[in-house]
Amino acid sequence: MENSKKILFLTGDFAEDYETMVPFQMLLMVGYEVHAVCPGKKKGEMIKTAIHDFEGDQTYSEKPGHNFQLTYTFDDVNPADYEGLVIAGGRAPEYLRLNERVLEITRYFAENNKPLAAVCHGIQILTAARVVEGRRLTAYPAVGPEVELSGGTFVAVEATEAVVDGNLVTSPAWPGHPKFIKAFLDVLGTKIELGKAAALAEA
Repeated sequence: MENSKKILFLTGDFAEDYETMVPFQMLLMVGYEVHAVCPGKKKGEMIKTAIHDFEGDQTYSEKPGHNFQLTYTFDDVNPADYEGLVIAGGRAPEYLRLNERVLEITRYFAENNKPLAAVCHGIQILTAARVVEGRRLTAYPAVGPEVELSGGTFVAVEATEAVVDGNLVTSPAWPGHPKFIKAFLDVLGTKIELGKAAALAEA
């Protein structure tokens, strides 16, 4: 893969820890340059993440996560420079969807049929950008009504699954990362040669 291929990664304060760290690191691993951005913040600045987990309550618990360093300045983003867009979940999408530039960038990827992935509450940005009408997608179940009200078809799947509809890849939560990232790489046209990887591991 050429080193010039870039992915835009949207996150923000109190985004879910795994849903920020894991996709970011997996995309770096396969060779993409990943520009992790947050409105109002610059390259090198930090966001705070939150850990969401299920511990027997009626909804997820929330605890402080890692600090995450942004790799690019949001105000410098030109969406045409990127192969695809990934949107983290957690609490961040709740306020990020109020930023008109975030919605414009999201619409750019949707309208130009470029790979677009969102996990968990990240789908709130898709619904606010009005890009789910006529699409099949999943999300954290509490976001399902927003999907339906926005004209999309909410697909209820296990948290370990992902749903693909053309250029759009979604998953309900971080347990779906393996299938979510694989599906996104498939949409990008990225191939991982497991035979070579296995040979290297055995060497």
